[in-house]
Amino acid sequence: MDVRNSPPFPRFALEHTAIHRFAAMADEYLFELKESCADALAPPPQPADVPIQPPSDMIIDSEEHNVVENPLESESALIVSPDQTGSDTDLPDLIRADDIDAMRELALTPLLEQPETIDDVADTWHVEGWRSLGKKEHGPVFQAGGYPWRILLFPFGNNSDSASFYLEHGFPDKPPDDWYCCVQFAIVMWNKNDPALYHQNMAYHRFTKDEGDWGFTKFFDLSKLFHGDWNEDGRPMVEDEAVNITAYVRVVKDETGVLWHNFANYDSKKETGYVGLKNQGATCYLNSLIQSLYFTNAFRKAIYQIPTQDEETLSNSAYTLQRLFYQLQTSNSAVGTNELTKSFGWETRHIFEQQDVQELSRKLMERMEDKMKGTEIENVLQKLFGGKVETYISCLNVKYESRRVEEFWDVSLNVKGNKGIEDSFKDYISVEIMNGENQYYAGEDYKLQDARKGVIFESFPEVLHLQLKRFQYDVERDAMMKINDRYEFPEIFDAGPYLSDKADRSEPWIYQLHGVLVHSGDLNAGHYYAFIKPTKEGWFYKYDDDKVTKATLREVLEDNFGGAFPLNGARPTKVAPLIRHNSAYMLVYIRQTRLDSVLLPVTKDDTPPHLQKKLDEELALREARRKEKEEQHLYSIIRVITEDTFRIHGGTDLTIFDQHHDQNPAAARSYRVLKKSTIQELAEKVGHDTGADPRRIRFWFMVNRQNKTVRPDQPIMEPNLTIEATYQKMATSKAIDLRLWAEVAEEVDADGAPIWPTHQSLQNGTVPKNDLILLFLKEFDVEAQSLFGIGHIYISKEKKVEDLLPVILKKMGWVEKSPNGERTMVKLYEVSSMLFPHAHVLTSPQEIKPAMIEAMKAKQSLRAAELQDGDIVCFQRYIESRGSDSRSSESRSSDSADRESFSHLTHRLARTDSDNSNGLRAQSVNAIQLSSDRFQDPRLFYDFLLHKRTVTLHPHPSKGINRENYETFELVMSSKHSYDQLAARAGEKLGVDPTHLRFWTMNVNTGAVKGAIKRGHTVTVGSMLNAPYSTFTTNNQSLNHLYFEVMEISLAELDTKKFLKVIWLSEGISKEETFDLLVPKNGTIDDLIQALIKKAKLDDEDTAGRIRLYEASNHKFHRQLKRDAQVISLSDYVQIIAERMPEDDINVDESHLINAFHFQGEPNKPHGMPFRFSIIEAEKFSDTKKRLEQRTGIKGKNFEKIKFAVVQAGGSFDVDYEVVGPQDKIIMDGQKERQGDFVFTATETGEYRFCFNNQMSTFAEKFVDFEIAVENEQRASIPSKQGTSPEQTSALEESIFKLSGQLSTISRNQKYFRTRENRNFSTVRSTERRIFNFSVIESLMMMCMAGLQVFIVKFFFQLPGTPSSSTIRPSRAYFLLFLPACSIFKTHFPFLPETRSPNDSLPPNLNTPEPPKTNNQAEDRDTPTPATKLRCMPAAPIADAYAIDVGGVDEVRV
Repeated sequence: MDVRNSPPFPRFALEHTAIHRFAAMADEYLFELKESCADALAPPPQPADVPIQPPSDMIIDSEEHNVVENPLESESALIVSPDQTGSDTDLPDLIRADDIDAMRELALTPLLEQPETIDDVADTWHVEGWRSLGKKEHGPVFQAGGYPWRILLFPFGNNSDSASFYLEHGFPDKPPDDWYCCVQFAIVMWNKNDPALYHQNMAYHRFTKDEGDWGFTKFFDLSKLFHGDWNEDGRPMVEDEAVNITAYVRVVKDETGVLWHNFANYDSKKETGYVGLKNQGATCYLNSLIQSLYFTNAFRKAIYQIPTQDEETLSNSAYTLQRLFYQLQTSNSAVGTNELTKSFGWETRHIFEQQDVQELSRKLMERMEDKMKGTEIENVLQKLFGGKVETYISCLNVKYESRRVEEFWDVSLNVKGNKGIEDSFKDYISVEIMNGENQYYAGEDYKLQDARKGVIFESFPEVLHLQLKRFQYDVERDAMMKINDRYEFPEIFDAGPYLSDKADRSEPWIYQLHGVLVHSGDLNAGHYYAFIKPTKEGWFYKYDDDKVTKATLREVLEDNFGGAFPLNGARPTKVAPLIRHNSAYMLVYIRQTRLDSVLLPVTKDDTPPHLQKKLDEELALREARRKEKEEQHLYSIIRVITEDTFRIHGGTDLTIFDQHHDQNPAAARSYRVLKKSTIQELAEKVGHDTGADPRRIRFWFMVNRQNKTVRPDQPIMEPNLTIEATYQKMATSKAIDLRLWAEVAEEVDADGAPIWPTHQSLQNGTVPKNDLILLFLKEFDVEAQSLFGIGHIYISKEKKVEDLLPVILKKMGWVEKSPNGERTMVKLYEVSSMLFPHAHVLTSPQEIKPAMIEAMKAKQSLRAAELQDGDIVCFQRYIESRGSDSRSSESRSSDSADRESFSHLTHRLARTDSDNSNGLRAQSVNAIQLSSDRFQDPRLFYDFLLHKRTVTLHPHPSKGINRENYETFELVMSSKHSYDQLAARAGEKLGVDPTHLRFWTMNVNTGAVKGAIKRGHTVTVGSMLNAPYSTFTTNNQSLNHLYFEVMEISLAELDTKKFLKVIWLSEGISKEETFDLLVPKNGTIDDLIQALIKKAKLDDEDTAGRIRLYEASNHKFHRQLKRDAQVISLSDYVQIIAERMPEDDINVDESHLINAFHFQGEPNKPHGMPFRFSIIEAEKFSDTKKRLEQRTGIKGKNFEKIKFAVVQAGGSFDVDYEVVGPQDKIIMDGQKERQGDFVFTATETGEYRFCFNNQMSTFAEKFVDFEIAVENEQRASIPSKQGTSPEQTSALEESIFKLSGQLSTISRNQKYFRTRENRNFSTVRSTERRIFNFSVIESLMMMCMAGLQVFIVKFFFQLPGTPSSSTIRPSRAYFLLFLPACSIFKTHFPFLPETRSPNDSLPPNLNTPEPPKTNNQAEDRDTPTPATKLRCMPAAPIADAYAIDVGGVDEVRV
C-alpha cells in the first residue's frame, strides 16, 4: 500500500475494512492513530504515469505530501470486538458504503490546516466485467468546485501487485498553465451486494497542470479481489465481476496560495513582493531577527541616516547593515548575510553555532547606537525600543522606601506556570513581601523591616519586544531544557494595567501584534523562522530563510502557542497527546497610536546616495558577469600581440599572456569577439586600437613549441574566415584563448593592397614558395640595463649570421662609422671569437627558450643555425674608441664576460663581519651593489629575468621599530642573490647599515611573523622565500613577503649572543613585563640579571634589593637559577621569570620554601604565574593568607575569590594525617592512608589544626582539599511587630529554615562526591603517567642492553687481525651463520659457486693460526677470480650453525 500526501505537520488518512464494523470505535482509533503514528508519516505517491518500484509493505515516492494508511491489516492493527466493548449496548451502528454522509465523515478526516470547504461531492462508478477491463480505465467525469474530475483505474496494477486508483482532473485537453486546485479526497471500493464490505484510502493534494493525477498505486491487493478468505464473511470484494467505486472529493480554499505547495520553482518576490535571507549554515536565528528589524520601518530609515560615506568598509557594521537593508528592498532574490557577520568579527565556526537571539539583538542595538552618537538620530533607538521600569522597596511599618528607575530594551516573560502574556505581566509586577529572614535593611535608623518589593512600568516603547523564556534550567535534570507548554498571546494587547499610576495615559497603551519569531525543535537542534506583518493592514508573511509565503492568522497564533496538537473534534483518549515542537520565543508589538510613524513608507529615495551608487554599480557588474557567462558560448577570447606590445615587452619571449593589457602595456591585447565574426572584423578592432590600416594587418597563428615558448607559426590569409572556423582549422590544442600576432605590412601596391614577403597569393591563387624566414629582434642595452623588442625582419635561410648586421643597422638607424672615428666591434658568443669585416660589431645570441640563449656563429648560415619562423635574435652594441686594438678589446670583453658570470657576480662579496671598519663596510656595500645591479652580458640578464623575484619588506611589528620612520617597500631581486645582497639593497633603501638588518618570514594566512632567517653564505633570496622541507599542509610561508628588523648590533655580533625572553614581575605576580635580552653565550646568570636591569631600567640590587631568576614549565615552578650558572645551559622551552626577593625569603632555609601555582578545578590544569613562598611553623592560616595577599599582589575581592589547596609534588601514596581541636584535643588521626574523605563536626569554639605528613618521594601528586562550612548557625532574633509576642514565628519561616538545612546537606553531599570524583580522576591520571614513565625506562634499558650485547660480541668475538671497520679487506675470514641448511644459504646467496661436503673438517685457522700463503694465493687475493670458493660446513657443537670460509674475496660488507 502506498503512503501518500503529507506536509510537514502530521496528516492522517484511514483505511477501513468490513471487519471493523464499529463507527464510534473507528473515531476513537482515528485519534489514537493520529497521535501515535504522526512521526511515521510517509511521503506522497507519484502520478499515475510514473513507474512504480517493486512491491513492498510501504513505498515512499517523494517527500512533499504524505498519506497514512490505516495499518489495520498489520499485526498491530486495532481489532474491536464485543469482548472489548463490554456489552452489546456499547456497539455503535454499522457504517455502510452506500451511506454517503456517514462514509464521507469517516473517510474525509479533519485536516490540521482547517481550510475552508468550497465544495463537497461524492460520485460512484459502477464497474462491470472487471477481468475484461483494459490496462487503464477512466471513470465518468463529474464536477466538483467548478472543475471536472474522474477516477483513473489500473485494474491489474500500475507496475505493482495491487489494483491502483487515482483521482485526476477531467479536462478534455490540458488545463490552463496557471490552474491549480487543492483537494482532499477519498476513494472507496465496496461490494455492490454487501455495502458493509468496503476498502478506502484518503489523501490530499495540490492539483496543477504538471501534477494532474494523484492517488494510490497499491490500493488493494490483487490476490484478495476475487477471494473472501481475508474477511469474516468470506465474500470477495469483486463479486460477479462487478464492484462499486465511490470518489469523495472535497475542494478546499487556498487562502495563502501555498497550501500543499511543493515550492518547486517558487519565486518569493513574484508571489509576495518580498525576499528572504540566505542561511549560511546555522544563521536562521539571525535571519528572523534581521527581518523583524527590517520591517520596523522607522528603524530601517534611521539606519539609512547613519553617516557611512567616509567609512565604506565591510568591517563597519552600520554600513553592512545599510547594504543588507537596501538589498532586501531592491533585490529580486534572496540576500546573503555574509558581509554583516564578517563585520561582527565572526569566524567560520560562529556561523554554525546558534547564539542567543536576545543577546544578539542587544549587541546589535549597542553598535548602532554608538554609530548614531553625535548625529540627528542619536535618540531614535531609545524612542523606538526603550522603555522605563521602576524598582521599589517600601517598608510596611515605617515611612521608608527605595525607588530606582531603569531603562529597558526588551521584557523577558516567564512561560513556565503562565497561560499567556497577561499572566506573565501580572507575575512580572507582582509584589514580594520581604519578612522573616528576608527582611529589608532600612538603614541605621530603622534597621531590619518588613517591606514590599516589586517593579512597575513607567512607560512602554513604541515597539515592544517581548522575550519569552522558552529555555530554562531544569534542576531535576541538571540541564537547560526547552519549555513546550502552551502559552497564548493575543493579536491585540493592552499594556495599560501594568503601568504605574503616574504614567502618561493621554494615549491608550494598546499594542498590535507585528511579528512572531518561532523556534522549532529542541534545545540541541532546531530551526528559527518569523511571522511578520509588514504593513498596518494586510497579511502576515512567513519568513523562513530564503522563502517568503503568506500566512493565516491561525498559523501565526494558534500554531505557535505550543503545547499539544488540537483534537479538531476527535474524541480524547488515554494516549499521551502529541506535543508541538514549534513555539514562539519572541513577540514584537507596536503601539496602535504609533503604527503610522513606525511603519512609515521607506522608499529608494530614503537610502543614502553613496550606498545606492555603490550597490547599483555592483549590481550592474554582477549582471554583466552573469550575461557574459550566459553568452560565453557565443564568444571567443582572442589574445593579440602587436608591434607596440612587443617593443615595450622587457622579458623573455614575445609577450605576456596571463596579464591584462590595461594593467601591463607589454601584455597581449585581449578581444572578446563573436565566434561568427570574421578575421577582417578583428583586424578593424586591432587597427582602431593601434592606429594601423586594417587592410595592412595580417594575423599569424601562435603555437606552443616543445621548448615552452609561444611563437608565430603560419599566417591567416583568408580575411573572411570566421573566428570559429579559424580556431577549428588552425588550433593545434584545445586552449580556450586564440593567440595571434598582428603583422603590419611595410609595403603596399598601387591599389593600397599589402605586399607580403611570404605566403603572398598571386592572381591565379597560387602561393609562390621562397626561403625567407620571419625573425624577431631584441636589443639588450647595457647602460639602461633593459631588454626591449625592436621589430621583425624577413631574411633568407641561406644568408649567414653576419648578414644580419646591415639589416639591424638599418632597423636601428645606426651609422657604420661615427664622425669622431668610433666604431663598433662585432663578437659572436661561441667557442672562438671572430671578427666581421665591418665597422660595427654585434653580439648576437639566439633566444632558444625563456631559460636559455645561445651564441650564434658569424659564418654559419641561418639554415645551419636551425632558425625558423618566429625565432628571436637578441643583440648588444659595443662602441670602441679610435685607435684601440680590436683583438685586445675583444679579449678584454671575453675575459670580462667570463669573470662577470652570474655565479661569480652573486658570490663575489666582501666579508663585512671580519672587520667592522667603516671603510671596509662601504667597500662591501659597493661591491654588492655592483654585482647585483649591473649585467654586462645578455646571458646574465636573461638569467636574472628567469630568477627575478619582487620582495616586499615590512617593518617588524614587535621589535621596537618605529613604523613611522620605516615604511613597507619593494625590491626587485634575483632568487640567486645572497642574504648580504638583499641586506645591502634594503640598507640602501632604508639608510641603515646592512649588517644590522635581520629578516623574518611571514605567515601567508595570518600575516604574522613566523621566524628569523639565519644569515649564511649559502642562504639565497630563493631559499629565504621558499620554506625548506615544506609539505602541502605545513607550507604556510609567504613567497614574496618578509619582515625586517633594524638591530642595535651587527649580525656577526648577534651570532655570539644568546637570545632570552625574561618575564619581570614588578608587583608580586599580578603585573608582568616581558623583555628580550641578548647575553653573551659564555655569560652567566649574573650577566643576564645585569642585562635585565639595563634593558628594563631597574634600580640596581644594592639599592632596591636582590633579584632572583627561576624557570617555570607548564605554569609550574621548575628550578631556581644559580647566579654562576651558564646561560648557554638554559632551555628555550621554559619560561625565565625574574623578581625581587621578598623580605620573607631572604636568609630562609631552602626547606622552608614551597612552590606555589594556580589551577582551575584540578591540579593538572595549571595556569597563571608560579612563585615561591616561605612557610612559617605554627603560623595561623589567616596570617598565611595575609602574607599570600601581599606576596601575590592580588588585592580585595579578587583575592577573596581564590581558594587554597595543598598539592604535594613528591612523596609516596601513604599520608599521615592529624586533626587537632581546641585544647590540643585530637579529633581524628591516621597513618599511611592512601585515599579518604573525612568529615567531622566542630562542636567547640576555638582553633583547629590540620596536619598532613608525607616524607617519601614519588612522582605522584597529592591533592588535599579543605571545605569548611557553617551549619546550624544561631538564628538571629527577628524584630517583632508591636503587639505580638517575641516567640511568634510563622510557618513560612520554619519551612525556610528547614529548607535551608536540607540545601546545606545537599551542598555538602555534592562537594563530597565531587571530591571523590576528582580524587578518582587524579588516581587514574597518576597511574597513566607512572605507566608511561615505566615504559620509557623499560625502552631505554632494552636499548642499553642491546648496545651492551653488540659491544660484547664485537669486543670478545672479533678474530685476530680483522679490521675494526665495517669493511673487511682482502683476507680469509670465517662467519657463523645460523641457517637450517647450506642449501638455504645457497638459495639466499646464489653467487656461491660451490659448497664443501658436511663431512669436511673445520679449517685449521679456526683453531690454529692460518698457514703461510703461496704466491698463487697472494695473486688471487689481489686479483679476484670469477669462481671464488666459499665452503660451507657444520660448526659443532651447535646444530644448524655453519662456518663460512671466505677466501680470495675483494671486500665483504658486513
